[in-house]
Amino acid sequence: MDPEPIILKKVHVHNLKGVDLTLQPGSLVVFTGVSGSGKSSLAFDTIFAEGQRRYIESLSHHARRFLGELPKPDAESITGIAPTIAIEQKLAGRTPRSTVGTMTGIYDFLRVLYARVATPHCPVSKEPLSATSREKILATLQTLPEKTKLIVLAPYARSKKAEFKEDFADLLRKGFTRLRVDGTIIELDEIESLDPSIAHDVDLVIDRLVVSVDTRSRIAEAAVQALDLGNGFFSIFNPDTKEETLFSQHA
Repeated sequence: MDPEPIILKKVHVHNLKGVDLTLQPGSLVVFTGVSGSGKSSLAFDTIFAEGQRRYIESLSHHARRFLGELPKPDAESITGIAPTIAIEQKLAGRTPRSTVGTMTGIYDFLRVLYARVATPHCPVSKEPLSATSREKILATLQTLPEKTKLIVLAPYARSKKAEFKEDFADLLRKGFTRLRVDGTIIELDEIESLDPSIAHDVDLVIDRLVVSVDTRSRIAEAAVQALDLGNGFFSIFNPDTKEETLFSQHA
């Protein structure tokens, strides 16, 4: 379907004297003319101003209280213009979190849209990701070949800048003895804190074992504990092949 054309009738903004104009969205339009002929009045003070006004009207009542209302351009009618925004080509704030999405308030809507519409894929295998029940996860683990070395890991922190001093002391009291910090297995009683200026990935080492008939039940117990501690996520790492498999109860 062709988009609805932008139609302006009898525009009286600054130097414009009853201008009628029809524009086709999706096409490159250039306004030319001598100085004072009304190019900026047409592009910015009429077309953009009306689109911005409609954008403000599309926001919540709470947001409009702070932004106020924009005047409507002097014209008999303006149709076909969608809500429009304009962002200056410079840093919007001193934090990297200030983006076009956060400034305009559409970030939250986009996040919900992608969460509901998009199909997540594994960045390694490129296969679609889907939720897996606890029973199916445990059944998959029971099919692992014997003599396979496994380290069962539960995620604790991802890309977090902190010392973790109090966290480590609390984990020791709870009976944990090992962690994986930034990919390296360490003894919990041999480290007091981490560099707070660097973002760290921390995983709890739930168990280390070799797959056999005698350890099948132990694998299941470790997986259940890892799922609980990891809020539905955990992984198994093979120290021989360096392969890691992520399991998730969430889509």
